[in-house]
Amino acid sequence: MRLALSLLLFALHAHAQLPQPSVRLLVQSSPLAGYRYAETAQVWPLIELGDELELAREPDNVHDANAVRVAWRGHKLGYVPRTENAALAWAIERGENLRARISRLQAYRNGRKRVEFEVSIE
Repeated sequence: MRLALSLLLFALHAHAQLPQPSVRLLVQSSPLAGYRYAETAQVWPLIELGDELELAREPDNVHDANAVRVAWRGHKLGYVPRTENAALAWAIERGENLRARISRLQAYRNGRKRVEFEVSIE
């Protein structure tokens, strides 16, 4: 009996030490807006496909009450497009665990087509 209890406790402890599976749900994929007004051109040679991005609300933005800034390693790259930012703004304000990463990099002349990013929730 004591051996069985010890084995059960060992198995439970070992299971608790295993990494728990997580689910990542893609929320949206968007082009980067405001490319020409930010630092994207300066950091373009450094950013890579898959790089993590930071999303931050700018509720006092005079141009858009739902503005969500997109940054890479502290450098402002631009914004979530106005037509696609309301749900993300709401989720950020609720404290949801959103993750963003670069999903496409293209050297287009048009800055709006250069960077695409995706947002997921865990």
